[in-house]
Amino acid sequence: MTDAAGPIEPLGRPGQPVLDRLAFERLTVAHRRALKLHCYRMMGSLNEADDLVQETFLKAWRARSQFDGRGSARGWLYAIATKSCLNAIKARSSAGRILEQPGRSPSEGGANGGPTAELAWLDPYPDVELPDIADDRPGPEARYEAREAVRLAFVAAIQLLPPRQRAALLLCDVLGWSAIETAQLLGGSTASINSALQRARATLGNRQVRTTQRSRPSADEGVLLERYMQAWQADNLDRLVDLLREDAVYHMPPWREWYHGRPAVGAFLRTVWGNFAAYRAVAIGANAQPAVGVYALGRQDSAWRPHSLHVIEPAEDRIAALTIYVPPLGPALFAAFGLPPEPVAS
Repeated sequence: MTDAAGPIEPLGRPGQPVLDRLAFERLTVAHRRALKLHCYRMMGSLNEADDLVQETFLKAWRARSQFDGRGSARGWLYAIATKSCLNAIKARSSAGRILEQPGRSPSEGGANGGPTAELAWLDPYPDVELPDIADDRPGPEARYEAREAVRLAFVAAIQLLPPRQRAALLLCDVLGWSAIETAQLLGGSTASINSALQRARATLGNRQVRTTQRSRPSADEGVLLERYMQAWQADNLDRLVDLLREDAVYHMPPWREWYHGRPAVGAFLRTVWGNFAAYRAVAIGANAQPAVGVYALGRQDSAWRPHSLHVIEPAEDRIAALTIYVPPLGPALFAAFGLPPEPVAS
């Protein structure tokens, strides 16, 4: 028995139910990370993804008698997780989380709106959750390579899709399910799934979300990350701005303001650059992209504290997009990325 991720081992033991407790525990270990990533793509939230994976396993355990072992255990779990996500989206106030407030034009100059708690902001995803995930080898129908489909820009774009379109695109174009299989899960006809896919792909195409085969980070990305960290730690704004492409985009959740173009980004950063005495940067990974956790040294109390979490979208040797999660959202994300409350002495 196989599925898109490879062979499925027999579950249970001779003379026992297909899913006894030991077999079920093996199943949860094997698929937890893949299901969490799927729920994150659906929801755009780390906490919601964790909760929905737990809900998925609870529902699966209660319904284990319905699984006869002849189908894919992985597909069975994805079906439960997807339905749980769709129900959770229906129950909340907004269908998707954002990096950029819809309809808001790029800003110029300083930011004066303050953090915006009433908007649902897209979380970044820790790379430590990505290695060896079960859906790293999607099915033959997939249009997106697995790591490409976790990029921050991709997840932000699919949050704009209606929930059914989002689910159809993830199941078909990311996981490689057929339209027939997806229709069986979501309900409706195969033609309706193909129609939903067509609309979803058009939306992503309009936002210039690519279907590339960027499978692993390049050496250039490592050099770019090092130069970026050095600019922060040297307190050299000019060097940092020089790393941006001329058409770079900058977001800073949970602030509404966003900036387009190197001059606009540089002008904004100059309005806030002197707020702290010094910075320390720690390399991490987020959404299969270079990322950094930055600590800031206060001018008044001279204490190092978590300040911001930076996710970089590289383009050759420059930064095409930069998302900096600033206070209070940035420091709240440090624990999820394994960052301590203060920098480790070097």
